[in-house]
Amino acid sequence: MQFYLRRSDSLSHFLIVAFAIGGVAISLGCQSKSLGVNAADAFDAATEDPVIFDHEAPPIIFDGFFMNEGWKLNTIIYEAQGAGPHPTVVLLHGFPGFEKNLDLAQSIRRAGWNVVFFHYRGSWGSGGDFSFAHVIEDVYVVVESIVEPSYAAAHRIDPDRIALVGHSMGGFAALISGAKLGQIDCIASLAGANMGGLVKAAVQAGGGAEQMAASLDSWSGPIVGPGGAALVAEAMDGADRFDTLRGVPQLAGKSMLLVAGRLDDVTPITSHHEPLVEALEAEGAARLRTKIFENGDHSFSGQRIALSRTVIDWLERDCTQAR
Repeated sequence: MQFYLRRSDSLSHFLIVAFAIGGVAISLGCQSKSLGVNAADAFDAATEDPVIFDHEAPPIIFDGFFMNEGWKLNTIIYEAQGAGPHPTVVLLHGFPGFEKNLDLAQSIRRAGWNVVFFHYRGSWGSGGDFSFAHVIEDVYVVVESIVEPSYAAAHRIDPDRIALVGHSMGGFAALISGAKLGQIDCIASLAGANMGGLVKAAVQAGGGAEQMAASLDSWSGPIVGPGGAALVAEAMDGADRFDTLRGVPQLAGKSMLLVAGRLDDVTPITSHHEPLVEALEAEGAARLRTKIFENGDHSFSGQRIALSRTVIDWLERDCTQAR
């Protein structure tokens, strides 16, 4: 595994390094209501900049890539200001990722968390071919890389406080991978898809698989690799493995945030959100938070500030302790 980073800010662009796993030391952090600052210095990270600016360790952006099986995964790291080490969110986009939720990345960073955002193989210029299996494998690689001791130390990352936050297919990826990754104790799924359940329902419906393939093709502009029919076939072959309900026994012990929109016609709450909530509650999930936006569509187009506050509140209240 290699990682390459280039600093990207308004003042300069300069190459840093390219080497195995290691990284670049840049300090991070943010003063927010939960980080012990004076009440006079508190601010709303969803809508306001930090009151205190750390000139010695300012917030910064790096662009670069991780490597997985010889392919580059295009990556942006939003590093929070302050000395750290800081908790870190791995932010996972959907299919194909037109809504990248980078407004959430900025808000989460203002709240004192780093954010790692990357594109899966075969999407948005990352190398290789896209597949649902590759999505899961790429999440594993990125998480395992950022918690490696030398990399975590170089980037002021607290390896014991890593959260997955995923939207749509990214919610599916967060749930499937997070159930198996011991490094992960906090998982948020925003309008998350149950790919296994979706394809099972499509098979049962007359012509459903063909409609699903056509939908995938219609959205696949920035995707390289198999077309919709091949992706549906992959999902059918791995339907049980891609069923988010199968990970409930492992997920029930973690801090979970499940957010849905009542007006979502891509991942309707009745087939994606509610069955997972019911299964987690039946399993005795003690740290489960749920939120339904009554006017929310699949991208929460009218609730972006409220969505930011929901995610930040969950991170600050339920993900404050090291795993």
